[in-house]
Amino acid sequence: MTEAKPSLKRTLIGKVVSDKRAKTVTVLIERRVKHPIYDKIVVRSSKYHAHDESDQYKLGDVIEITQSRPLSKTKSWVATRLVQKAAAV
Repeated sequence: MTEAKPSLKRTLIGKVVSDKRAKTVTVLIERRVKHPIYDKIVVRSSKYHAHDESDQYKLGDVIEITQSRPLSKTKSWVATRLVQKAAAV
């Protein structure tokens, strides 16, 4: 009777816009929604602070974050995996 339950935690994919804080990255999540009156697709965005224990994610990386318990006043997400490495400039 030991079945693997699917994870009920939210996961989001976004771009790292800041990696200046210790063990924390700021991730920009963009989503497209239809405007209720004008029926035009508009881009809405939100920024989340995510915990990055080993400081492995850098500016411009596309990563996946997962919701967790509150880790600080502003941090309740954990960076889980790298989706796409930032392009070298």
